[in-house]
Amino acid sequence: MKTSARNQLQGVITEIKKGQINSEVVMSIGGSSVLKSVVTNESVDEMELCVGERIYAIIKAPFVMVAKDKPSRISTRNIIETKVTEVKNGIVNSELKLAMGDQILTAVITEDAVEDLDFKVGETVYALIKANFIILAK
Repeated sequence: MKTSARNQLQGVITEIKKGQINSEVVMSIGGSSVLKSVVTNESVDEMELCVGERIYAIIKAPFVMVAKDKPSRISTRNIIETKVTEVKNGIVNSELKLAMGDQILTAVITEDAVEDLDFKVGETVYALIKANFIILAK
């Protein structure tokens, strides 16, 4: 599968919570890391998603926010502890590579944010991703 999204994380569905219109699909992406995605019930049915199935989470790099401290009391459903493996500086935007077990998550944030927060390779940071920003694929 080829997409323009930088992040294509593989995982296993551990839970599907169906609502009236949408479902929350929970997937394990390795170690203790999980992702929660909100998709329509129609998508769950058409894709025939089920617990135990391998799927991909597709996330555009600008949809990944990064915090130095673990946030609390926040509406974002996905707060994942990561390690910075690379900082690629740019003029307007910069790219961070974040390790989550054996998978890498890419975040694109402003160069000003990189300078203000002074990200360093090897430090622990938290990736924040809204559940509605995650596209599921088989």
